[in-house]
Amino acid sequence: MRDLSTSMRDKLASGLTTFCHCWLLQRTDGVKIGFTDHDEDLTFDGATYERLAGMTASAVTQTLALNVDTMDIAGALQSDHLNESDLAAGLYDNASLTLFLVDWSDVNDRDIVFCGSVGEISRGLNAFTTEMRGLSHALNQERGRLYQRSCDADLGDARCTVDLNSPTYKGSGTVDGVATNHTFSANGLDGYQDGWFTGGKVAWLTGANAGAIMEIKFHVNNGAEVSFELWETMPFDIVVGDTFGVTAGCDKSLATCRDRFANVPNFRGFPYIPGNDAVTSYANTGDANDGGSKVGGQG
Repeated sequence: MRDLSTSMRDKLASGLTTFCHCWLLQRTDGVKIGFTDHDEDLTFDGATYERLAGMTASAVTQTLALNVDTMDIAGALQSDHLNESDLAAGLYDNASLTLFLVDWSDVNDRDIVFCGSVGEISRGLNAFTTEMRGLSHALNQERGRLYQRSCDADLGDARCTVDLNSPTYKGSGTVDGVATNHTFSANGLDGYQDGWFTGGKVAWLTGANAGAIMEIKFHVNNGAEVSFELWETMPFDIVVGDTFGVTAGCDKSLATCRDRFANVPNFRGFPYIPGNDAVTSYANTGDANDGGSKVGGQG
């Protein structure tokens, strides 16, 4: 049972309420946007909650265990902020959400119903549906370091220290041919060897996708043409003349860290840990050349 304020409990008990729902979304870039299913805008805690956003919510599934609490939200794409372009650009991916039950006649009388983050978003022509995941969802995320052969740092971060602003690892190009919205060719990058940007990122500077960043699946320089294939389709059309910046990629192996970046002192993996062969092998009591017997085997 929820621990509502005395006034809210009294209003519920009366059978006549002035309650509505308010949603507060905070994107990963810090932008906060509020919506309400009331017919007037509401303001509290320094945030304004837009009316007529067409937002509706399912019942909240909550447990006392560590299961992930969930809720579905549907809404119309009619807000000045929450629109198809922003959703397509991924601006709301993993945004945090707080759902309030609010007395619109006295917004100081309110209660938090749900806290979590935005999950999968499905978009239609005029509306969207998204799954909201409770705070326990974070417990499913990987934390800390892994004991593994490959590096667990991100290229260019504080632990890696590689300067991705160096011209050696960063270039710029202009689209000169488009096959699909995730495969295109470009000029301006002829000086980088084949595969140099595989695993890196492309950041769009102009065009409909300006501001968007996407990981690179393949970078090919065959001497006659430079082409890219992205891991995911861009939300808007790539057209000839679009410009972009691109950074080198890393497969997180010791060899790449040594040969491409000369950064072995900052390698954050464990390349010499024993593999499965070492774990399943058995001890040898003698030199391999002197006919010594093997423990657990035949001499």
